[in-house]
Amino acid sequence: MDNRSEVRDFLTTRRARLTPEQVGLPPTRSRRVPGLRRSEVAAIAGLSVECYARLERGQIAGASSGVLEALARALQLDETERAHLYDLARAADGIPTSGRPRRRTANKAAARLSLRWAMEAITDGVAFVRDPQQNLLATNALGRAFYAPVIGDGGCLPNLARFQFLDPAARDFYPDWDRFAEMCVGVMRAEAGHDPHDRGLQDLVGELSTRSEDFRRLWADHNVRTHGTGTKRFHHPVVGELTLAYEELAITAEPGLVLLVYTAEPGSPSAERLRLLASWAATATTATAAVRDSEGT
Repeated sequence: MDNRSEVRDFLTTRRARLTPEQVGLPPTRSRRVPGLRRSEVAAIAGLSVECYARLERGQIAGASSGVLEALARALQLDETERAHLYDLARAADGIPTSGRPRRRTANKAAARLSLRWAMEAITDGVAFVRDPQQNLLATNALGRAFYAPVIGDGGCLPNLARFQFLDPAARDFYPDWDRFAEMCVGVMRAEAGHDPHDRGLQDLVGELSTRSEDFRRLWADHNVRTHGTGTKRFHHPVVGELTLAYEELAITAEPGLVLLVYTAEPGSPSAERLRLLASWAATATTATAAVRDSEGT
């Protein structure tokens, strides 16, 4: 990914979404394109027009923290967008991966027994480990049942972004598909800023850009986000609709990997459906084990 074009497109799209009214300027009718003018952003940030123009052309290398902070305030960036701007500036200065420790092989990290034990100890919620490339690396027992429509009959843990944009089943599994798609791309965009040299992520972006018009359109928006916490709706083919709260937890021992946990409000219909799903999964596991035992005799 070319850093200059990333900086240019990010700043241009942030400027285009602001109206004069949002920054306290009187509205005008003579604007040929949406958003603020470069001169207006420069004035709000306390920069010269020439300085801001250089930044928007992607020449961000060497920009001081004061300039970046002024730019973030002028463009009304949220915390995730501000962090993304700093990541782009660090990349332009040649500082790799936002100072992250070197990552171990993700699959080996997710196979660590203590991590798997911790996930399996979560019995009333869906728990899974995901890497920056959106690969689903490990799940607990309820997670395997929950993600059965994603995993499929082959049993191989999938890439969540590929499922989101390339598998028609995603639109059934995610009732709010458009919202999920925006979140997925926003998280990937933020990860690309963290580590612009992540070859796996670059290859995934290239593949999805080629194969999905929806992904290509959303990637061009340059929106970034972190997962964090919130609520999502799902439609599971076995138990129906589920409304689940989620928490994303960084795994300190494995930089870049996160543990996500989905839980239902106690006493809610979704909590009862999660229990039904766990029961269904346990029955299916028992039946499979019985078949294997009979085949082995």
